[in-house]
Amino acid sequence: MTPWFFLLAAAVCEMVWPIGAKATHGFKDNYPIMGLTFAVMILSFWLMSRSIDPQKPGHIPVGTAYAVWTALGTAGTALLGMALYKEPHDFARILCLSLIITGVVGLKLLARAEAPAAATATEERPVQ
Repeated sequence: MTPWFFLLAAAVCEMVWPIGAKATHGFKDNYPIMGLTFAVMILSFWLMSRSIDPQKPGHIPVGTAYAVWTALGTAGTALLGMALYKEPHDFARILCLSLIITGVVGLKLLARAEAPAAATATEERPVQ
């Protein structure tokens, strides 16, 4: 699986766990949902870490991965809040969320996978 798959899966987890936090009333009750919410948080971190693992071919630069992870999590959570909890969804809010998504798409289109560390070290050595 590609690093971008792991990153997108991590972003989905970032969208889901705040819904769990809301369902537990700020981690005060509903212990099964609380446990599931913590599991989704941990899964989100793990998936994101897989996307930036320098030992994996085509890994994503950490700055790009973190920006995409948090942006998609933010925008997705806001959209879920609008859909599930009837939170405000006026034009200005939708426009701002669209700008976040546009930024993420731009990062994806402009991102280059980092070269493996061993290859980079080899390339920098002068030829004798």
